[in-house]
Amino acid sequence: MATPVQVYGPALSTAVSRVLTCLNEKDIPFQLVPVNMSKEEHRSPDFLKIHPFAQVPAFQDDHISLFESRAICRYVCEKHIEKGNRELYGTNPLAKASIDQWLEAEGQNFNPPSSTLVFQLAFAPRMKVKQDEGAIKQSKEKLKKVLDVYDRKLGETRYLAGEEFTLADLSHLPNIHYLVSADDDTASLFTSERENVRRWWTEISARESWKKVVDLYPKP
Repeated sequence: MATPVQVYGPALSTAVSRVLTCLNEKDIPFQLVPVNMSKEEHRSPDFLKIHPFAQVPAFQDDHISLFESRAICRYVCEKHIEKGNRELYGTNPLAKASIDQWLEAEGQNFNPPSSTLVFQLAFAPRMKVKQDEGAIKQSKEKLKKVLDVYDRKLGETRYLAGEEFTLADLSHLPNIHYLVSADDDTASLFTSERENVRRWWTEISARESWKKVVDLYPKP
């Protein structure tokens, strides 16, 4: 029996949960290896060998080590083309390019404001850190503009990169999950203000691959 791949980091991390969802979609067994960030285990010499920037996730597949969640997801899909969801990273050059362009949009346009909001609205209260109201307001305005683009696109196709669920959609799941749970005003960005975004979020958040990851989150 093949050794499960190892994913280092807490499931609560948005980047870690992105990788775990991908592995679930591809039916790849994995071992989630805890990393106690408060004890700075991510800065230990052994950990730095697999993630030189002391962040999570870190990923090991036998002798191979990788970091950066989107790169890990691409690797998993390319290595295991025939397993699980074969459409996750496309089956031809055009499909892959379409997925990549929306992954870039997620990383460069969606992730910056949404990650700021996730920290300010979800993690700052847990860490007893004062919320930055200016950053919240500014990030919401930026995110609204991105979601307006998404809504137009999702009025043309079922998913961001076409008619199949792909990494382009999967990559959004962790941040949106926190934001729809944050407060009614933030949740409305995804659940009421934009019909196509609402339909899309309802569909992608219902996938078994994602629900299995949410089940790993510590219960309040």
